[in-house]
Amino acid sequence: MPMKPVRREKRNVAILVTSQALFIIAMVTVMTLSGVVGQQLSTDPGLATLPIAMMMLGTVVSTLPASLYMKRVGRRRGFITGASLGGVGGGLVSFAGIATGSFWLFCAGNLLLGLYQGFAMYYRFAAVDVASPAFRSRAISFVLAGGVVAAFLGPWNASAAKELIAGVPSGGPYLVIATLALLAIGMLSQLRVPPSGEPLPGERSRSMAAIAVQRSFRVAVLAGAVGYTVMTLVMTATPLAMRAQGFEMGQVAFIMQWHVLGMFAPSFITGSLIARFGVDRILLTGAALLAGSAAVAVMGLSIAHFWISLVLLGIGWNFLFVGGSALLSSVHNEAERGKVQGINDLVIFSLVAIGALLAGQLLHRLGWEALNLAMLPLALLVTLATLWFRWSTARQPAGTSSSPTES
Repeated sequence: MPMKPVRREKRNVAILVTSQALFIIAMVTVMTLSGVVGQQLSTDPGLATLPIAMMMLGTVVSTLPASLYMKRVGRRRGFITGASLGGVGGGLVSFAGIATGSFWLFCAGNLLLGLYQGFAMYYRFAAVDVASPAFRSRAISFVLAGGVVAAFLGPWNASAAKELIAGVPSGGPYLVIATLALLAIGMLSQLRVPPSGEPLPGERSRSMAAIAVQRSFRVAVLAGAVGYTVMTLVMTATPLAMRAQGFEMGQVAFIMQWHVLGMFAPSFITGSLIARFGVDRILLTGAALLAGSAAVAVMGLSIAHFWISLVLLGIGWNFLFVGGSALLSSVHNEAERGKVQGINDLVIFSLVAIGALLAGQLLHRLGWEALNLAMLPLALLVTLATLWFRWSTARQPAGTSSSPTES
């Protein structure tokens, strides 16, 4: 007996939520631990965050191919490929790098973990594929809310599993990553994307240039790129900044737990907030929260300052990323989906990789306070772009569609 559409929809979203949680545990582990491990394995303190930058580079080089690959073979096969090569392979190679004391092998493992991210970042778009139109913005939010579990298990894994393998300190968390990726593969094998969410043969596709001139596309990409870049840069620098102030790894894990909770807990309501107040207001609020995070960071170096700053940073990222993703889903049809989503994530993670690479250098040369102040112009840029989008949309003649053919 075929599964009812509503039941299938809920099951698919549940699979994506679980897979998202398992993936985010891996990413939070890397963001919490790889900079510290990199500092231990490298003789140059400026290269401490290079493993994290390599993860982001892996995401950059795989995100567009991943989108085009899934357009050809479907979401399920694509997600399983990413979890196999990136999650399982990346976890094992990273462990081998630590076991042999090889900084560059460890970087290679983190590069593969970036491939895992390159595929897994499409979980939120798969939520659009499997959800009915009225449920789509909430489905994106629910999938991102899978990170709430990771808020606790990611930093815990980075801290508690460090001694899992007695002869390889800090290697245990990366074996856990590989094991969780295997579990994700089992879950994703049950994913069923309905035909309406798969590419439709013969559907007309506009050129990327025609799509890129849309106001909604430009604002969606900018919001996602700035939110993710600022969040990654500051998040990457945080463990190093805290360790430099004499905080223990357990205290670092505590701050990272609350930061990731700030990133994903709002996802339970972000979709509803967008539906009620409009995406423009959510983007403006997200930019204000980024600015607030920087302001708190320069006020002091106590555990409370780190805590408040990182929580605000996480919520700001959530509003900008979920808002940008929801706005992006309105600018393309099914035939255009692969390239639009791929270009969006290519832009985002190119900037994120640069941010992760610069985090160690900026922290080393400028210090924690100046690094945070440098984020304020980016928050202002999103604010101005969103106000421009809001003003220009309000000036459209009544009855004119704002997507996907606006100019």
